[in-house]
Amino acid sequence: MQVLEKAAQNHPCFNEEAHDRVGRIHLPVAPKCNIQCNFCERKICMNLAIHHPGWTAKVVSPTEAAKLVDSIVLEKDTNFVIGVAGPGDPLANESTFETLKLIHNAFPKIMKCISTNGLLLEDRLEQIIEVGITALTVTVNAADVDVGQRVYAWVKYDGRVYRDREAAELLLLKQFAGIKKAVAAGMLVKVNTVLVPGINDKHVMVLASHLKDLGIRLMNIMPLIPSGRMKDVPAPTCDDLKRARQACELFVPQFCKCEHCRADTIHFPI
Repeated sequence: MQVLEKAAQNHPCFNEEAHDRVGRIHLPVAPKCNIQCNFCERKICMNLAIHHPGWTAKVVSPTEAAKLVDSIVLEKDTNFVIGVAGPGDPLANESTFETLKLIHNAFPKIMKCISTNGLLLEDRLEQIIEVGITALTVTVNAADVDVGQRVYAWVKYDGRVYRDREAAELLLLKQFAGIKKAVAAGMLVKVNTVLVPGINDKHVMVLASHLKDLGIRLMNIMPLIPSGRMKDVPAPTCDDLKRARQACELFVPQFCKCEHCRADTIHFPI
């Protein structure tokens, strides 16, 4: 519990006060993804001024990532966390575990985290803990299959590709089972939800209620960035986002400082 409380106080994506004093390094070592969200657009993009989840200037190897962390530790006399958030799903890539094992062996006291779609969370939880990860962000966009099948195009699990309703059924089942198991294991778990007007905007309160029952302590509702198959879906307005957060806050506290970080973000507060 002491480790959990420390993570909650010092992780910039779990504590809004820490967001302004703790640095964050995202290592883009996980190129493959095992699901296709209809709004997702992964891209190798050299324009570092654009903030977009799933984008990175390049994919790096575990050795390159470990050397980067080594250099930052030598250069920066400040607190920071290390995360893997893409550009694909961390748990679908062995390079995630190779990278974090190297870093954990060298710097066991540096906080480590991943951001995942949760499909493999239950399956790989032991490995997650072994490489020193204490904080998890799981992106969950629906608690209901009817909503979920409008968000997800396909899911690949255990060598088989699922589509439409079957895909949503499997993903939601695995997400909630994984979250429940991670919370029970004493991990700090936050849920990200992409607010998609006309699809899940009226549903997020139901999702928040379900997350509360699973033991989730923090929820981050992010506005849709129109892209991929949803490039023509309008982004929610500031008022839409405010209403969704207020409704969900009745069940789960809300994080409101998300910056739609890239998979290769390196940020240190000034």
